Amino acid sequence: MTVNHRSQSGTNLLQTALAKPYHYRRSGRYYLRLRPQGTAAGVFTLSLRTTDKATAMTISKDILKTLKAYHFDNPEATWGELRERLVDIAESSLAMAHGDSSLVAYEMIHDEHHEALREASAKMSLSLNQQRAVGKALEIIEASQERLNGRPGKLVEIVRELKGKPCSTSVALRPSLSVLSAEASKPLTFKAISELYMDERKEHVEASTMRDIKSSCGAIAAVLGELDLKIHTRADMVALKEKLLEDRSASTVKKILTRLTTVMDWAVHNGYIDKSFDKGLKPTKGADSSREAFSQDQVKALMAHAKTLPVDSWQGWALSLGVITGTRIEELRQLTKADVKKIPGTDGKGVWVIDINRNDGKTAKTKNAIRVVPLTDGAYGFDLQAFLRFVEKVDSQLFKLGAGQFSAVLNGTLRDVLSLNADRTQTFHSLRHSLAGALKAVATQVEINEAILGHASGSISNDLYGAGSSVGVERLAEALKTALLA
Repeated sequence: MTVNHRSQSGTNLLQTALAKPYHYRRSGRYYLRLRPQGTAAGVFTLSLRTTDKATAMTISKDILKTLKAYHFDNPEATWGELRERLVDIAESSLAMAHGDSSLVAYEMIHDEHHEALREASAKMSLSLNQQRAVGKALEIIEASQERLNGRPGKLVEIVRELKGKPCSTSVALRPSLSVLSAEASKPLTFKAISELYMDERKEHVEASTMRDIKSSCGAIAAVLGELDLKIHTRADMVALKEKLLEDRSASTVKKILTRLTTVMDWAVHNGYIDKSFDKGLKPTKGADSSREAFSQDQVKALMAHAKTLPVDSWQGWALSLGVITGTRIEELRQLTKADVKKIPGTDGKGVWVIDINRNDGKTAKTKNAIRVVPLTDGAYGFDLQAFLRFVEKVDSQLFKLGAGQFSAVLNGTLRDVLSLNADRTQTFHSLRHSLAGALKAVATQVEINEAILGHASGSISNDLYGAGSSVGVERLAEALKTALLA
């Protein structure tokens, strides 16, 4: 985070009340602009070090809260008043959930907060209580850095100290943690731990993801029951796996156990349990996805149906894009007019693509899902020019329906056209498997497959918006032509 601690007028950020903050984006990266209240001079600009809007807003909110707490402009402030602010900061830092991008950003933010506070202590005229608060704030920042590395113990002890709690007493870091505030001998169940985990994650995941988390955690909690995770054994975890396999497929159990590992690792890193015995449980035999790809005959039948629909039918174009790009259904639903674009090529013709991004509030499953996918004219009869005319006529969103209705209509069409079974082994998502199979059949490089499907980052994916973007997109386009026009 690039911070100008002092403005041109010499005002110190730690001493000044701030006007309403302003956010802006430059070269894809988000920035926070601050200025002292009551003046147009003395503007402070902070780089939030991320191109992801959700991460930027979370970081910004935390920065503003922290700056407010560090306004040592009241020499009459009592230690009790300052201590309450410090408790808020420490508890927030302890309870905050992080993704990969925010972990990196907050490491830098903590470093620069630490530097600013040391400068304040050395150069500002502070009262005894204020200097005491600065010293404790420095300890909180140092402990917060340790928490980012999975060592929360020091930060927990600081909270207990500030609240006047002895080290042997549990502390309610926030209302949702009250389930852990009973005596140490009370069992700590998976249900309790998973509720804490979900409460922390609720502001950082999509509703659909949270539903999956609740479903998996509910299945685990139903089996483990009142088992105390503080004293659980490897045998308990093995028994859990065997019980789950009694009435579930191996692929489903594998997903549930993946969620178990995530929650248990979180519990260990946050100091709720000392150790977890869940590693190496995932079944391998029969654990491949039960989702089946469509055959070439099925794909052709589906595209033939799409061509019978009117040229302004959104269902026809949605099905066609699913076939030739392998997008996830939610990626497809969120497409806007601006996401259909032409990227210049080395041959002067360029490549038409769909741009899957997180702009304007759109979501993406992972950072690797952010990509461009070329549109292959003629693939199974796909008419690129007709599609571009359809795009030209829409206002903004290509598809107007909400997530649930959009999925229901498309999957219903698939079942009707292809006379599919009701066991959901073949759904819209199966089109991704079909495209992956087509690419693999023509021996496409793994990196190209991953870049098209958004499965993992690779050199080509990294080049898409860099200096070599035209070369990268052309390679993707050639791979799709080879696979779909063969």
